[in-house]
Order: sequence, then structure tokens, then C-alpha cells
Amino acid sequence: MGEEEATDDTVVRRDRFSGGPARGFLSSLDADRRIFEADLAVDRAHVVMLAERGIVGDDVAGEILATLDDVEAAGHGALPDGEDVHEAIESAVVSEVGPEGGRMHTARSRNDEVATCIRYRLRDDLLRSVETALALRESLVESAADHTETLLPGYTHLQPAQPTTVAHWLLSYEAAVTRDAERLFDAYARVNRSPLGGAAFAGTPFDIDRDRTAELLGFDGVVRNSMDASSGRDVLVEAVSALATHAVTLSGLAEDLILYANRGFVSLSDDYSSTSSIMPQKVNPDTMELVRATAGDAVGDLTGLLTTLKGLPRAYNRDLQRATPHAWDAVDDVTAASEVAAGAVATATWHAEATTPAAGEGFSTATGVADALAMAGLPFRTAHEVVAAAAPEVEPEDDVATVTARVDAAAEAVLGESLWEYVTRDAVTRVLDPAESVASRDSAGGPAPDAVASEVKAARESLAADRETLAGRREALAAAAEALDAEVASYV
Repeated sequence: MGEEEATDDTVVRRDRFSGGPARGFLSSLDADRRIFEADLAVDRAHVVMLAERGIVGDDVAGEILATLDDVEAAGHGALPDGEDVHEAIESAVVSEVGPEGGRMHTARSRNDEVATCIRYRLRDDLLRSVETALALRESLVESAADHTETLLPGYTHLQPAQPTTVAHWLLSYEAAVTRDAERLFDAYARVNRSPLGGAAFAGTPFDIDRDRTAELLGFDGVVRNSMDASSGRDVLVEAVSALATHAVTLSGLAEDLILYANRGFVSLSDDYSSTSSIMPQKVNPDTMELVRATAGDAVGDLTGLLTTLKGLPRAYNRDLQRATPHAWDAVDDVTAASEVAAGAVATATWHAEATTPAAGEGFSTATGVADALAMAGLPFRTAHEVVAAAAPEVEPEDDVATVTARVDAAAEAVLGESLWEYVTRDAVTRVLDPAESVASRDSAGGPAPDAVASEVKAARESLAADRETLAGRREALAAAAEALDAEVASYV
């Protein structure tokens, strides 16, 4: 019906919703605070390139670039209202420079602009996450170096399995965190590509230089296909997946520390513990519980991101506005959890007086007896059968002589001959001792002190190499930022 036919109720409804909830629902200006600095950098690089290509005059470029400096100095909070930070910054420039300020948006779209800003900011966040992962590795390695001979019960299915050492356990997590850091580095490599110049999705008729803007912004290259440049968000998936994987590693580390604290094997420092509000004797590993919970948040972010992206038609869709916050949440949460875990490990106190006797609980050296029989020539499966027959008879209070007698009786029953036909009493006595059992397991990566010392050395070398790689990435970004500043200064 025509406007003259509208009822009073219709007019009321139109007035109520005109410029109302949809405007706020569409806006990402507040959430875009995170990419405010990134957008200014992208604007500067784009304007410099436009001036170099003769698409925008040097004088106009200088005015725009000077105004961008003013916008940065005023801060995100001073931006005019806008649908997003990109529109708000452009409005601020046009307001100051006049219509000529609108030339800043020549040969680009908000689609390729936001994709570039996301990558620009995310790469810094990923390097920060790598840095905390490396700090955690250092804590694990150095703590391991201090505990190469500190016995620790090893568990499978949460049942006593074999004796190991605190160092061996710590290095198991160091190895996992090393892979986590590798995945973050790999994600960084694909994040650090520039979509700028892809425009809305179909490129631009202007004679732009996409490689030049990539260089000015410190990107390692360009996302070539213009449609992929504006719409592709798989790099977010890869980054959040790497972060979620790291969070799962952290969760396992936290769970173990919580269980070991419960057994009295380890005490977290007061900085990483708390007490009960009503029970004064309590010391709770609260920080580790929160680290453990972070995995749920990170997996949720990955699930939310993948679900948002699933089934989107190609090129830009506004759904992508809801996808990006999952990456920001994940990188912040996991980085913080990694930093806390590093501090908790570095300041923890291990109690050998508790771990040493526990290392022998549950007849945990039984495998050592079976190995000794197998090394003496008995098929391992037969040796396993002998020790398995003895295991139910072994009591926690049994001394070495009693355990040896029970194994000998089992050998008589299974083999029809004495245990001593195969091994000496001294050999069995040695392998029943948890410390000797650990020392005998000196294969590469095993818990024997010498084997662990080699792993500590290798881990330190790997850590140093990764730190060098991280420093190189940061130096490259800093050099690009300095070069961009110099170019901007030449116009301003």
C-alpha cells in the first residue's frame, strides 16, 4: 500500500525500527578497536602506493597521511559513528580533508581492507603466542635439567605402570609444546600474506601495485586470486586450530600437575595457588584448573569459527564479521594460559620424599623383570606370562626378597624350572629397584639420566633456533614498519 494508505500502527512500527536495532546489529565499530592500528597502517600503505602509481596526487596523499596521523593521535574513542572502524576512519579523513580525502579508498573495498587488517593484527598475536610457548618450553627444559634423577611414578590408565623421572615427564610436554610452536609458526607463514588490492572480490581497473603494499606492510607476499583474497578465512581456521591444539596440550599438563599436587608430589608456588575462603589449610592449584578449562574455550572458538564458515557462498558475506572474534578470543585466552603454565612449572617444588616411594608402587618394576628374562633368552611373551602369574601374589609391603621368591614360584609353575636357570639373584634385585629400573632404560628418549641429559641438550638447541626464528620474524615486521613510516614522512 502507498504511504498515504498507511495506518497509524504501520507508521508507529516504521518509526520504531527506522535506523534502530539493525544499525547497532550491523556495527562492528567497538569490536574493531583491536584492528584500529592495523587499519591505519593499511590506509597509509595504500595511499603511498596510490601516490607512487600516480593515481592520487602527492599533495592529496600528504594531506590524507597527515590526517591519519591526527586520527591515530586522537585514538579509537574519538572516531565518528560508523558501521565499522574502516568507515569511521575514512569519515574522519573526509571530514578533515574534504571530498579529496575520499581518494584514500580508490582501488579497494572494505572487503579486501578488513581481510588485510585481520591478517596484519593476527600475525602479531601469533608471534606473541609463539613467544609464550617458547617460554613454557624453557621452563620445562630447565626444570627437567634439575630433576634428571628425581623418581616419579609413571601411569597408564591412571594405574601404576613403570617408574620414570620428573625430568622425563617434563620433557614429554616440552616435545608436545615444540610441535605446538611449529604449528603456530606454520600458521603465521600463511597468515602473513596480503589480500589488499583484491577489492570487493573482482579486482580493480586501476593500475595498482599489490606487491608494493604487501612490502610496505611487511607481508611475505600476496594472496593472488582477488576473490580468494577478500573472502578466504581458512587462515583463521588454521591459526585457531593451532591454538586449540596448544590449549589441549596445556590442559593435559595442568591436569597432571593437579593430580601430582593431590598426591603430594609437587607444590605450586603461592603465586599460582590459592586458599579456601573457609578452610585455612587448603592450598588449591586454581591457576592450573583455569588453564585446563581454557581448552574448552579454544575448542569452542574453533567450532564456532568452522560452523560460521561452513557453507558460505564464495566472495564476501557479512557472516565473516562474526567469525573473526573467535580468533581474537582464542589467541588471547591460550596465550595467557600458556604464560601462566610457564610460570607455574618454573616455580613448582617437587618432593622427592613423596615421589621416590611412590615410583615403586603397584609392582611397577614388573616389566623390568620380564625384560631381564627376555634379555637372558626367554621369549618375551613367555617372560611376561611368568611375571603376570607372580603379580597377583605381590603385596605392597613385600620386600625385594619376598617379591623375588614369588616370581621364582611363578617361574616354577609356568616353566617347570627355577627363575635362576635364566637370571641371577643380583640381576633381579637390581631391576626391582625403581632407580635401577629407570637407569637401565637408556635408549634414545628414555628416562635414564644420561638419556635425559642428551634430550635436555637437544631441547635447548631447538629452543635457541626457534627463538632466533621468532626474532627474525619480528625484525622483519619492525623493518617494514620503519620503512612505511619513512615513506609516509616523505609525503607529509
